[in-house]
Amino acid sequence: MVNNAGLWIGLLGIVLAIVGFFFYPIWLGLAAIVLGFVALYHYKQLIVGWLSIILGVIVLILYFFF
Repeated sequence: MVNNAGLWIGLLGIVLAIVGFFFYPIWLGLAAIVLGFVALYHYKQLIVGWLSIILGVIVLILYFFF
């Protein structure tokens, strides 16, 4: 059950990052990064954790530079 919770936390981070491209990029990008780290280190979900972190960083970079 723990792995399933980590998967859902990682997926929530991915969804927040995607929504962050359009609305509230600072808050949703940071939330995606935090949820990605939680999924990555606490629940050992590598793919969704890294994807959430990378998308969150991309959202923040696009916000600050464009």
